[in-house]
Order: sequence, then C-alpha cells, then structure tokens
Amino acid sequence: MGQAAVGSGDQQVPIADDQLPEDVIIDLITGDAVKETEKEKVRQELIRGLWREYRIPLADMARDFPVPTLTEEGRRRIRRADIAIFRPGTAHTADNVQRVVICKPRPKNGKVTKIRTHEQARRDLEELEVLMGYDLALQIEYGMWANGVDYFFLHKKQERFGVTYHPMTSWPLVNDSLAGPNSLISAAKLRRGEAGMLKTAFRRCHNYIHGNEGMSKDAAFWQFLYLLFAKVHDEQVSKGDPNARRFYALPEEPYDDEGRRKIRRRVLDLFAEVKQEYPDFTARDEITLSDRALAFIVSELGAYDLDDTEIDVKGLAYQELVGTNLRGDRGQYFTPRGAVQLMVDILDPQADETVFDPACGTGGFLRETLRHRLVSWQVAEDTANRSKTPQQLAAYRSRLRGYAEKYLFGADFDPSLVRATNLNVMLLTGGPGNIYHMDSLAFPVGHLDGLAEARSRIPLNSIDVLMTNPPFGTDIKIVDGDVLNHYRDGVAKSWSRNKETGQLNAADRDAAPPMAPEQLFIQRAVEWVKPGGRIGIVLPNGILSNPGPADEAIRRWILANCWVLASVELPVETFIVEANVNILTTLLFLKKKTAEERMDQTLGVQQDYPVFMAVAEKVGVDRRGNEVYERKPNGDIIYTTYVETEEVLNPDGRTETRVIQRRQKVIDNDLPKIAEAYHAFRRHHPEPGKPR
Repeated sequence: MGQAAVGSGDQQVPIADDQLPEDVIIDLITGDAVKETEKEKVRQELIRGLWREYRIPLADMARDFPVPTLTEEGRRRIRRADIAIFRPGTAHTADNVQRVVICKPRPKNGKVTKIRTHEQARRDLEELEVLMGYDLALQIEYGMWANGVDYFFLHKKQERFGVTYHPMTSWPLVNDSLAGPNSLISAAKLRRGEAGMLKTAFRRCHNYIHGNEGMSKDAAFWQFLYLLFAKVHDEQVSKGDPNARRFYALPEEPYDDEGRRKIRRRVLDLFAEVKQEYPDFTARDEITLSDRALAFIVSELGAYDLDDTEIDVKGLAYQELVGTNLRGDRGQYFTPRGAVQLMVDILDPQADETVFDPACGTGGFLRETLRHRLVSWQVAEDTANRSKTPQQLAAYRSRLRGYAEKYLFGADFDPSLVRATNLNVMLLTGGPGNIYHMDSLAFPVGHLDGLAEARSRIPLNSIDVLMTNPPFGTDIKIVDGDVLNHYRDGVAKSWSRNKETGQLNAADRDAAPPMAPEQLFIQRAVEWVKPGGRIGIVLPNGILSNPGPADEAIRRWILANCWVLASVELPVETFIVEANVNILTTLLFLKKKTAEERMDQTLGVQQDYPVFMAVAEKVGVDRRGNEVYERKPNGDIIYTTYVETEEVLNPDGRTETRVIQRRQKVIDNDLPKIAEAYHAFRRHHPEPGKPR
C-alpha cells in the first residue's frame, strides 16, 4: 500500500505502513489510516455493511462529506454527513448525494439491551432530518442514524406542500427504490448478510426481547429461536418466490396496530407449521411476544436472505448469540470457538468419516466440522476467500446437507439444546441434523425420545471421530447406579494406594462409587468409536495431573485402551471470557487401540511412540475479553495484509470485480500455531497404531 495517512477530515498526515500507531485503523473507503475512536469503529462497521449487504460500491461513498442544507426555518448551513452515498457511478457532488448516514459512538455501557423506538429517538432523528434537508432541490432520499446499538432509517418524500420524513425498518438495496406503502420490497428484495451486521441484527433482536419485553436472557433467546426457525422454514417453503413468503414486514406495517396484527398472523401460521415439521417442538412452545416486538424482529430478520448468505457468516452469528445466552451453570453448554477450531483441525475429519458429539450442547463442534468440510471443498476448487454466487452457495449448501445427513451426529440430555443444535445445522445446510435427545452416559438404554434412532444409526463401536466437551465439576457427580453399572469394568471403581508398595487397588464393592461425568465420558467416548477411531475431549487438568489414586487409575485405563495422539493445555483465558468457567483445561486427543494392539500390550510388545504436547499461553484475549495483539520487540503492534474483493454492478449490467488490499492487527493467539505444529509433527511421526 506504500503509505497511509492519519488524521480526520481533510487534515491527514502520511505515515509508513510499518509505523502505524496502535490507535488507528484503516478506513475502508479511502484506504487511509484514521484515528480509532468509538465513533470511527461504528462508522467502519456501517461502511462494511453498506458495501457487503446493500451492495453499495465503496467508490460511491465518501466520509465527512459537506452537505448544503436548508433548515425548516429557512436557514442555510453546511453540515457534514459521516457517510455520504452518491447515485451509482456519479460524481461526488452535493447534487448527487442520495443517502446520508450519521454515526455516533457506541453507548459506553456495553450491557445496554433496551432498544429505542423511533418515537423515543425523536431528538436524534431531528438531526438526521436537518442533514437530509428541507430543500426540495436536495435529492437526498434516505437517511440513517446509528450508534452500534440503535439503528434508525428515514425515507424523505417530496410532497405537494413540502417535505415529510417516514420511518423505515431498513434501506432498499443500491439499485432499488420504494414503490409505495404496499410494496412487497421487504419480501422480494432481500439482502445477503455480512458477518458484523448479521451479528448485530441477531443481537438487536435478542436485546429487544430481553430489554423491551422484560424477559430473562434465557427466555428471550428461546423466543428468538422460535422466530429464527420460522424465518428459515419460510425461506425453504417459498423457494425464492416472493409472493409465497410470509416472514416479512411491509414498509409501514411495523408502525401501526393493524399492520403489526397482520405480521403476527403470518408469523403464527409459520410457527404452527414449524411445530408440525420438527418433532423437537411441543405444544408448550409458544410465541408469547407482543405485536410490537414481533414486528421489530420480523423487520430485522425479514430483510435478510439467509439462503443467500455465506454459510460461515450465519454459523458465526448464531453461535455468538448462543454462547452469550446458553452457557449453563458451569459453561458446559458452550465451548469457545478457538478451542473448537483447534480440536477439529487436529482431528481433521474426512468426507467419508462419521463425526459425533455425545454432549453437543449448542453444536459448536458440529458447526465447525461443517465449516471444515466447506473450506476443504473451497480450497480444492479455488473458491476460498471469494464472493460466492447464489448458485455456488446453493451447491455448497446441498453438499453440506448430504454430508450432515449421512455422517454428522450429536446428542444431548437437554431437549432445548437439541433444538438449538438442530437450528445451528439447519442454518448451514438447509436441513435438520441427526441430533438426538438422549442420555449418552446411559446409552444404549434409557427412556428419552431420541434413543431408538440413535441405537440404530450410531451404535457403540461405530464412530470414526468423536469430539466433545462433557460437563465437568465435582458438584454434579453421577450417582445413578443403573448408569454407573455400565462402567464398573472400566473407570467406575473406588481406588486406593498401598502405602508401602504404591500399587493401586480397586475396592471390592457391591456398587460403583459416585463419579464425575467427565470421568465416565472418557470411557463412553472410547467405547463409541470403532477401533482406530479418533477422540478429542475437553478435560479439567486434574484428571491428567492429580496424584490421587482415582485419577491415576483413569490415566492407566486410557493408556491401556488408547494411543495418546496429543495433549494441549489451555490457559484460563480460554474459557473464562466466553464460557465464564475459571478452570484450567486440556484438550486430550486419543486413538482407540484394536484388540490386537491391546493384546500386544498385555504381552509386553507395545511399541514406543512420541506424543505431541503443547501449552498455549495466549488465546487472543485477556481475562476481561479484550483482544491481545502480537507486538514487535519495541512494543509496536504487528500488522498483516489481506485482500477483499468488491463486486460492482456496472450500468450495462456487467459485474466488475475489484481487489482491495487491507491491513489488520495480528491477534496474539497460540492455538492456530499449535495446529500447524501438530501437522508438522505428524509429517515426521505418523500416528501410532494401525494406519487409517
């Protein structure tokens, strides 16, 4: 890029790329370095969203653009639009400004959840109306006011006796316009989601329910989940036919009682079909939101074409919201993304291997497995890091659906989490996953409704790759004798140590002692995979390091039944930020021995083999969740360059692709480096035991 400029407005000072101070970011419009203020962060998020979602070329935007305005009192003043958007392909003059944006800093209280209405934001919107102008000659049609939490849209109409401003739920796409209050544009002209904006939309929906409806975070999430199911179902049954869609809000419907009632009727009809289509729902699952809340959420989600949104974008947006609201008492529902990515990268499930998580929670390992398969296909076909056409997205989604139906499985004891994971899989593949409601520790017996199909499709000794983060903690021990009896020949024993010889001895008891669930899950995981199958499991460090006889006995059982492929110790920051769990953990990777290999060990002829071991010190965030960056010896932050593509629709209908070079700070995260080191280790040291 040569040099960048730091400053604001017209006052910018060129500086070399490798001398960028850490309080600047690269502006997407100009490529210049600008001060990283809270307002600038919001502006850059909006620029990316306008570019990616609304398909507005960066070349048709300007920052801090002077706009001549006429106030309602008739005074003329020059005001600056934080972002000005010009008619496609026209010169950057005031006469060509079509849309304007006012950006404000994100509220300092990061836990703000209450979303304001247009009426409550009246004073802020007056500022936007002044910028849009009361001058009939000024051709600004659309305005936006945003602070990263609240987003308001206005449509200026030039009528016989002057100018009026009408609230909107969103803008039309770059080449569209509103046809009137009864236009079906909200249903017909949907936009492809961009990662940051889709996350914001999901979060705003949840926050509206939580803050404006007074529901708990957990209850708010499930109401949002019901509506997201209805949205996905609507896209599937309408198959791209705008006239068949029901999950939409006409431009003026959210702003009057009758319009909101119409939205409710459409949504309730959809959700009734969802409950018939998916057996995970029961009669107790009901949408209990007010008409106003329903209208808000349908307005937020209805504008998106989730089918035409990048598969990974949908998964990350959903998983982030899930992780915020469904952590459980000890974080057992949610595994941080970095740990999930490392486990999937090391185990490297192939296209013909079954993958199973017996304690799937919200489905993080399954989602990452699907992403792993998607990336492998895209790399092989040279489509990675490129914008996908709707046809390409549909083809990849179809392949993922076929893979998920045949090879991807999950289970959980909590029926609500089964639904959450099913939706996770649906967002990525277009079809529900094989997610079973059952007690994995009691398998193959039990009483829950997913057991029969699971016994048929994933019996013990049938899985190629098993990944899981079992619930752990001494306060949730398993005491059910019927469950413990399954493990009496393995880990469920009461152990003591001979004080003189140090030998471990198992007590002769009629009943197995209470056991921590993670201890039982180790044995269950090994039993579930076929000989030669691979296992990744998250464990508290105590099992692998405590000197007590019970933990040592479990380690010996592991060595007797498995090859140890790798052990990666994680810092406390891994789980404390995203899952609110202050426990040191290790990712343990195993390979199940064959009967012949176990016999060789009994006869004393077991082979020696190296084990990959690593300790991660940095995971990209500190204990408060703040990002941590790599630095040079002098303390300067290290930057890396990357490339983005901009697709511009020319007036003649042809699409022009521009390659744009960007720079970003390098996150200080050891986990991707550990994955690379593991693969390098395996190139010199093949997996022990029988080859795959």
